[in-house]
Amino acid sequence: MHGFFTKPFSMRDKTMKKSLIALAVLSSLAGTAFAQTNITVYGVVDAGVVYDNNGAGRNWKLDSGNQSGSRIGFKGTEDLGGGLSALFNLENGFNTDNGTLAQSNATTTRLFGRQAWVGLKGGFGSVKLGRQLSPLYVAMDQVDPFRIGLAGNAQKAFGYGLYNTDPFLRVDNTLSYSLPDMSGVTGTVSYSFGEAPGAFADGRTAGVGLGYANGPINVQFAYQRSNTVALAGSQATAFAATGATPDLRTALLGGYYDFGVAKAHLAYGDTKIDGPTSLKNRNWLVGVSAPVGGAGTVMASWNRNDIRDITGGKSNQYAIGYSHALSKRTNLYTSIGYTRNDSNVRLNAATNGDSDRLFNIGVRHLF
Repeated sequence: MHGFFTKPFSMRDKTMKKSLIALAVLSSLAGTAFAQTNITVYGVVDAGVVYDNNGAGRNWKLDSGNQSGSRIGFKGTEDLGGGLSALFNLENGFNTDNGTLAQSNATTTRLFGRQAWVGLKGGFGSVKLGRQLSPLYVAMDQVDPFRIGLAGNAQKAFGYGLYNTDPFLRVDNTLSYSLPDMSGVTGTVSYSFGEAPGAFADGRTAGVGLGYANGPINVQFAYQRSNTVALAGSQATAFAATGATPDLRTALLGGYYDFGVAKAHLAYGDTKIDGPTSLKNRNWLVGVSAPVGGAGTVMASWNRNDIRDITGGKSNQYAIGYSHALSKRTNLYTSIGYTRNDSNVRLNAATNGDSDRLFNIGVRHLF
């Protein structure tokens, strides 16, 4: 009996040993593959209490993304050898107050509405394909003392709010090339396909961005042209004479100088809306940001929007804000803003000539 049972157990042991060896080999190969691919999961969760009085009535609410848009992202690189790497970025935007997708609307649902691209990087620079941040967005993010957030968000003023909408904000179907960083000099060119059958030019966007950041100096320039853009909201009202789908052209030049005790910010924007008629829109930004104590930062700015072809077409946005770091990842923030409109414009407001008063206070956590 003893011999009868010994043989089967011996065969099973051999089978188990072979399985363990195979598993060890697979684990080794998998470990090698994972070692070559670096994947990072990151995100922002931002929520706060907001008071807004834009002429339609006073409104208290809990809102998401007051300082930075709430998001969860996945980015990674793989070493392909010879100095070449593959890279990708998938970034989902969401609303912390109700859990919905942030970049979706009644006609479009976006899982990765903030960014969704893949590309290659090497000594030549980088090439990316997919939904990307526009060069205009990247330039404004560095120039604005509020980092395009809170009550002083310059995107809400520049281009009469067009800077806060696609395709000035993000662009679909984009092929871009970025120079390698050369002692602070950066550059990007991008082309976005309109993908309209039989109408190659419809919906397409082309952009370029150039920057220099070294020591206390940061200077940014961006230019973008977008064809047949569907206007909505207050932009559609203000630019009605240009048609429902005008062509848009804009140029932004700005920067800051860091004096140590504070940064001085300055920017100029020029936007043209072309349709059956054309309108010219100009913007100015003057701002300051400064550290306070060891954990605080104070920001203030003035933004002017001037639709030059409309009588009574000027708007002024004033704001001041404060951010206080509780740790490297968590901070409290608050800001207050006031937008004053001339009689024929409604920047940040419900109807022409109305003003807007905005206050927020909240918490932001980075991970």
